[in-house]
Formats: sequence, C-alpha cells, structure tokens
Amino acid sequence: METLGTKGQVLSNGMFVYPKDELMNETAINAFINKNRGFTAKIYDRNMQYYLGKHDILKKTNATGIELNKIVDNIPKYLVDTYNGFFTGISPKITLDEDSLNENLQNWNSSNSFFDKLSEISKQVDIYGRSYAFVYQNESADTRVAVVPPTQGFIVYDDTIEHEPLAFVRYYKNSENMLQADIYYGNATQTYSDGKLLDLGLKSVYGMVPAVEFFENEERQGLYTDCISMIDALDDTLSQKQDTIEYFANEYMYVLGGGIDLNEEELSYMRTHRLINVPTANAADIKIGFLERPDGDNVQENQLQHLNDKIYQTTGIPNLSDSNFAGNASGVAIRYKLLAMENKASNKERKFTQALRALYKVVFSIDSVINVSDAWEDLKFKFTRNLPANLADEASTANSLNGIVSKETQLSALSIVDDPKAEMERMEEEQDQQLKKSLEVTGADYEKLDDTNQEQPEANQKSIKSHFSNDEEVDND
Repeated sequence: METLGTKGQVLSNGMFVYPKDELMNETAINAFINKNRGFTAKIYDRNMQYYLGKHDILKKTNATGIELNKIVDNIPKYLVDTYNGFFTGISPKITLDEDSLNENLQNWNSSNSFFDKLSEISKQVDIYGRSYAFVYQNESADTRVAVVPPTQGFIVYDDTIEHEPLAFVRYYKNSENMLQADIYYGNATQTYSDGKLLDLGLKSVYGMVPAVEFFENEERQGLYTDCISMIDALDDTLSQKQDTIEYFANEYMYVLGGGIDLNEEELSYMRTHRLINVPTANAADIKIGFLERPDGDNVQENQLQHLNDKIYQTTGIPNLSDSNFAGNASGVAIRYKLLAMENKASNKERKFTQALRALYKVVFSIDSVINVSDAWEDLKFKFTRNLPANLADEASTANSLNGIVSKETQLSALSIVDDPKAEMERMEEEQDQQLKKSLEVTGADYEKLDDTNQEQPEANQKSIKSHFSNDEEVDND
C-alpha cells in the first residue's frame, strides 16, 4: 500500500482509496491523477501498443550499425480477439420477469447499443486489466452509457472494508491545453482545473456514483501482462530466423587459388555476384565452395514452439490453429481443450455480472428507463460462450426438458433464441393465429368465441385453444 498526499492511498492492485464521507482536496486529486498517469505510461499504453502490433523490437537498435530484421508476431491481438469473441461474441441475455419492465429494458439496451459497448468494455479489460462504464444524461435527458478507458479516468473508493465507490474522476486536456477533471460524487459534481478545485456543482440525479469498474480478476491484470517478456523473446527469435534465411540466400561463393590480381571493376563484379577470389601461385591449393556458418534452424524452431506453447498456456487461451484441434471432431473433446479458457470466462462472467448489476442499479435509480428503482435486484443474466452450435443437439436437449422446467428455461437452451420471453410471446401469437384459421375452416366466429372465452376460466380458455391448435384434427372432424 502506498500513501498519496495526506489521506489518499493506492492498493497493490491499483485501487485508489480515500476516507469515507470526505470530499477530496486539491492535493489528493492531483496525486491520484498523477499516479494514474504513471500507470498509463508504464502499463496501459504499453499493453495497447502491444495489442496494436507496435512491440519493443521495432525500437531496438543494433550496436554494430547493421540493419537487421524486426519481425512482430502480434499474438496479443490474437489472444484478446479470440477470448473476447468467446466471451461476448454472443450477446448475453439480460432480462426481467415482468413483461412490461423487460420490454423497457430491452428497448433501452437496444437504443444505447449497450451490448456493443459491453464488448468494448470486455476488450479493454483484456488489454488494460480494467475499464469503466459511465452513466450520464444527454441533452434530451435520456439515460446513456459511455465507455471510459483507465487512461482517461478512475474510481476512488472509500476506506471501509467494502470499498464502496466514493467518486469517479474523468480527466482530460481542455481547450486551453490545461489539465481538467470532472469529479462525480454520489450527491454532486465538482471540477478540478489548473490545480484548483471549484465549488460543488450540480446535484447528482442518481444519488450514487454514476460509474462502475469492470475487471476480470482482483489483481486488475490484463490478459497478456505476464507474457510481455515471452512475446519479446518470440519476436527476437523470429527476427533472428529471418536474418539466417537472408544470410543463406546471400551466401558467397569463394575460389581460392588459380586467380590473378583483380582490378576495381572485377571486384565490383564479385560483390554483385557474391564471389570471392583469392589468387595463389600453387595450383594444388585451389579450392572452390561456399561460405557457411552453423545452422541453428532446429534450435530456433524448438524455441519458437516452446515460446508459443508457454504463452498460450500462461494466458489459458488455446491455439485454435494447432493441429491438435483438427483431429478432434467430437464436441466433447474440443470442450476439454477449451476448458482453461472456459474457466477464465466463468470467473470473468461472475465479475461482470456483479458489475452489470451495479451499473443497472445506477440506470434504474431514475425513472427514465424503468419506474421501479429496485428492479436491478431481479435482473437475470445469461452468458453464452461463442462456440459452433449443434442445433440438433440443442433442440434435443430443449425437447427433453419439456415438462421438467419452465418454458422460458427450456427455450433458453437454444442458442438461436436471443430473448426467451419474446419468443414465448411469438409462440402465443402463432397459436392464436392457428386457432383463428382453424375456426374459419369450421365457420365459427373467432371474435364471438374470443369474447366468450374471456368470460370463462383461464383453464377452459387454454382447453379450447388446445383443442383447435391442430389443423389436421379439425379437418378430420
């Protein structure tokens, strides 16, 4: 634990802590911002550069002055994209039991492109180790969510054992190129500009800190943070291997003996055609061959394979292009090979479920989305791993659940069903349409029957609809 200013602290995982129920002073704000900018320079920017393929080998200089190859294997991007696609490639299902509330929830998710933002948050967590979702009201007083990377903001937690959010700080350069920060407490906002704190501003409409931190592990480590040294070694080995290939491609032939003194033109010819001619008076000493150096290809290949295996093993992400996957058509066998990544995703799912519930608590705190402030407690989350789906097996599984679980749970077993509740409503509508068509065949008046059914007990209505739900039975009658 490190002390910042007089009261601030930073924990070993990079969490900022300040005494509960106190407003941060100028010294604390400045210390927190400078510390986070230090994290950005040392960790966040480096991790992003590696994701973008801008590895340290590109900045290395050769002491001999000879320009050597610099090859980058952008394995961090493969790791992040594969893992993030596995985790959020299929959007999670976030639902409420009450139909009208659930409809409002889905409309808000759609209008906010929320699942796209959630995927971006997930990617930033893989790269940086953490990311933030910030809730705000736009000019039309609509509730919106923005993704804030840890390079632009952070949350300060209180010093209690629960470490509840005390404030969210978002900093940036203003129009005058001066550092400015907006501080969002649970009850008000404050501005920090040019090293000075202004008076408290607008009262918060949420009654709580309008931001939530997302992370996968308590240490706030990115997916490949522990593998940077191995990635550097992999780049070095690949570059050296290319140097070796070019060396043999540019191999010199030598002729020792039997030659004559060479003029400048002949020497130029030798350089162009990679030939070395050393004259000698004794014809018996003539030798012809190629300059060679020890062949380290096997050593390099073993090193490349070893480094690749260790990187995939350390991160828990499988190499899907590996030949071991090609010979296993069994879904169960592939599942076992994906077990390490599945375990990581399960842990990430628990952390994200907790963060999402906290985020929706902020969103639901005002009635612009849902007029039930504690509806966040009833949210249901279902994450689906993005694997090739065997619809026949899923259909068989769903069918075997008939009569054992609820219809909603039964439909949730199908990956092609995004919203089980909406699917149930569509099924009911289709059943009503079938009933209407069946009655038209018999000449009955659907409207009169529907009015009659409304006066009958619900069980009788279901019995009538069930009786006419099969066109073939009606035709046989």
